[in-house]
Amino acid sequence: MDGWLSLLLGVGLSAACGFRVFVPLLVMSLASVDGHLALAPGFEWIATPEACGVFAVATVCEVLSYYIPWWDNLLDSLSSPAAVAAGTITTASVLTDTSPFLQWTLAIIAGGGAAGMVQTGTVLVRGASSLTTGGLGNPIVATVEAVASTVTSIVALIAPLVAIIAMVALILVAAKKLRRKRSAAIRPKRRIPL
Repeated sequence: MDGWLSLLLGVGLSAACGFRVFVPLLVMSLASVDGHLALAPGFEWIATPEACGVFAVATVCEVLSYYIPWWDNLLDSLSSPAAVAAGTITTASVLTDTSPFLQWTLAIIAGGGAAGMVQTGTVLVRGASSLTTGGLGNPIVATVEAVASTVTSIVALIAPLVAIIAMVALILVAAKKLRRKRSAAIRPKRRIPL
């Protein structure tokens, strides 16, 4: 696979790790077991049926855990560093034609960074949902995140550039909304004279 395409694929899969840690690893494992994805040297273990089985069990446990009230908020705290690590590993595993130094530098900065940015967004959304709905809206957030992780992972494999464009657009929209909220909170309220 072309170097830039590999990097886009890795970053797309890493961004999906920000939604759910194990979904992209499972999709990647299934694709590599099926022969549709070549992995970098040292990451062949991802293409084994055993790894695929472990990722499947971990994915089911992770997805279901986000439907447990209040546990989902604690899980967000625990999964933040795990998402960055998974994003780094995901990107490193698909960079096949690079030196180890460049492979890990790109994996940490681009892969870990993409996963971290998306994970930060999901933590903020879940926190807002918990505050505004008392946690009753969190199952909807969990469902959207699981679907987003699955779709992003599949799109990253099929059309990596499309996945990157979608993630950048999502981040820009979220940043714009956050900026509006922040500026609305900072503006002084007008007092009406009596």
